[in-house]
Amino acid sequence: MAGKEMAKPLLANENESHHYDPQKIAVGILGSGDFARSLATRLKNSGYSVIVGSRHPKSTAHLFSNVAEVTNQRDAIERVNVIFIALYREHYSTLSELRDVLTGKILVDVSNNIRINEYEESNAEYLAFLFPESTVVKGFNVVSAWALQSGGRDGNKQVMICSDSQKARSTVADMARNMGFVPMDMGSLSSAHEIENLPLCLFPSWKIPILLSLGLFVFFYIYNFIRGVIHPFTTKGQNNFYRIPIEIVNVTLPCVAFELLAFVYLAGILAAFLQLHNGTKYKRFPHWLDQWLQQRKQLGLLSFFFGALHAVYSLCLPMRRSARYKLLNEAFKQVEAGNENAWVEEEVWRMEIYVSFGILALGILSLIAVTSLPSVAGSLNWREFSFIQSRLGYTALVFSTLHTLTYGWEKAFDPTQYRFYTPPTFAVALVMPIIVLLGKVYLYLPCVNRKLTRIRRGWERNHIVRFHEPDNSNQFNQDNTSRL
Repeated sequence: MAGKEMAKPLLANENESHHYDPQKIAVGILGSGDFARSLATRLKNSGYSVIVGSRHPKSTAHLFSNVAEVTNQRDAIERVNVIFIALYREHYSTLSELRDVLTGKILVDVSNNIRINEYEESNAEYLAFLFPESTVVKGFNVVSAWALQSGGRDGNKQVMICSDSQKARSTVADMARNMGFVPMDMGSLSSAHEIENLPLCLFPSWKIPILLSLGLFVFFYIYNFIRGVIHPFTTKGQNNFYRIPIEIVNVTLPCVAFELLAFVYLAGILAAFLQLHNGTKYKRFPHWLDQWLQQRKQLGLLSFFFGALHAVYSLCLPMRRSARYKLLNEAFKQVEAGNENAWVEEEVWRMEIYVSFGILALGILSLIAVTSLPSVAGSLNWREFSFIQSRLGYTALVFSTLHTLTYGWEKAFDPTQYRFYTPPTFAVALVMPIIVLLGKVYLYLPCVNRKLTRIRRGWERNHIVRFHEPDNSNQFNQDNTSRL
């Protein structure tokens, strides 16, 4: 049953859907650029007969060999009912002399602009204005030439379609399905402006997470630079500026990864506390929190990115020339002091433990990052996905906290670590994760967890609903009393 439901078209319903045999439909394309050639190839492979209209058919025929018939524009338009306009907006006016043969045709506008909101009206609306006797459909502009060649196997398979004609939308939607894409009905042609802006947006859902990551990186880098370079230079005259490219960066990266991972789960903690405070799940979250909840995936992936960089930088530390010089100096001092064994049991155990915790944390973050991929997430049911993203995510946060604590060990109680009266970097990085873990522990308390579970299942503090059977055998009561 589920397979049959998934097979139903996304556009319209069964009575409104128009199905066509692609073998019996000839499709026209006006244009001979890269997109037009990829579109012709995809249509041909999907069983359509393709006719390309060109102002110079003889010089462009070799571009469509064995894929489409190339003829002049007027002849191509007269022989088809659906025409893809693969031209730039500034070339629409060149079709004015073909207005008579374009009457009654379905024109599919696939164009994009260079900048967001470049024109007051969308390209599709402008095309409809120039040819009011034709039916304009906006579609396929979010699909790349590569996606057309691969038939939607790679990348996003969604094709957004809008038009003022329901019949024209259904026709183009059926074509999209036959070509291996998933059509999305965006309504009337007024939606074309939004559809045309989509390909021009540069990581819209990543903007805030990236800015937050950069802000955290700059803060911790400057903090570590002051403590690790400026302080020894001003107090002891030591020249530690060689630490800027690798050591300072390596100390900064885990702090950023740690904080971003804490931010991922802090949003859920705040949302739970708001639901407890409001006594209902039906009150909307503030806009900033709603956005935060929607961008947790991006924050988590950036956390994994910085954690992976930290691992690479750490592996490179012994390879530096400065590390070799320090090792030789320590060995010389040991020989000079007559110390045959520099083994320190406590330091050995500390190193073994905190490295082990770091490896475990990065490994779990890797698993979470992999399950964030649509192809992997699609193979998991909701419980499996939730377990990996939530339970294992908190496990990674716990291991990261233990990694940081064992790295710091007794440094938090060493007065020499408070340079310029500032606490060690690891102590600053621990504040936010500790708050998140304490908040999660509080929400796991039986009395709190029971109430939160009831709220998320529809219970409301001041609005209790009792349901009854449709035959009125039981009463339907609404009590405005509190049941706490």
